[in-house]
Amino acid sequence: MEKKYYHEYEDYEDGKTAETMVGEILADPEFQNIDKLIIGDWGGAYEDSCQAVLDAIADNADKFSHITSLFVGDMDYEECEISWIIQGDYSRIWEAMPQLKEITVKGSTDLKLGKIKHSNLESLTIICGGLGSDVIKEIEEAELPELKKLLVYIGSENYGFDGDADTVRSLLANSDFPELEYLGIADSEIQDELTAVVLDCKYIDSITTLDLSCGTITDKGGELLLKKLPELKNLKKLDLSYNYLSDEMKEKLTAAAPAVEMDLSDSQEADEWDGELWYNAMVTE
Repeated sequence: MEKKYYHEYEDYEDGKTAETMVGEILADPEFQNIDKLIIGDWGGAYEDSCQAVLDAIADNADKFSHITSLFVGDMDYEECEISWIIQGDYSRIWEAMPQLKEITVKGSTDLKLGKIKHSNLESLTIICGGLGSDVIKEIEEAELPELKKLLVYIGSENYGFDGDADTVRSLLANSDFPELEYLGIADSEIQDELTAVVLDCKYIDSITTLDLSCGTITDKGGELLLKKLPELKNLKKLDLSYNYLSDEMKEKLTAAAPAVEMDLSDSQEADEWDGELWYNAMVTE
């Protein structure tokens, strides 16, 4: 069973904040039946971080021992723009929740993962408008022997991404996720470059799902996929939703790997400004 806890604007005006949220969760008679815990707007997420929530979970670790899935920051743009969500430091969560199988974090402002060491985590997802290289490095150095799914939104340099293709190359070269099945390097404004990096990484011959969605992939990245797809006998799914691919390229990709389930939906057109074409990732601000 999953349940989402959140504060509406009126609740925030009445004094409900991140500091009060965990008390409300623990007082909920349904809480003991929940295994998937979703934290929405904790109240003024654009002004205050979720640190009080994270600390309270760690301080009451025994009371959260039945939670196997945690999502912190589940809110839409009407509640808080993704680049405005003030996150927190997750350093204590890894030890406090050894039973955790899945964690999703939305927002990257003030985000710190700390030293990630966890024996049971199977899924790590970071959704944001721009991911800092310091956080990417923390993922690179993570000890996650059971990790099956890694999905990171790279985003825009205007909203937090301060790296380049080599930053992602280092992540994929130096990380050690022996059980990885799903690799997602998504939402990038340099998606063609990152496609080249991903297709050359050590995980490419073993993963079953490749997610390059939400970014600015064009026919240049499509050509790279065309050359590599016939070799990827392991691949079952390819997510290229939200793309700048031509119809011709989509047809070629589908024909090149008929056994692969492809999502080529949500095609975009580049914006033209002063004679120059501009490509935008799906999630930025």
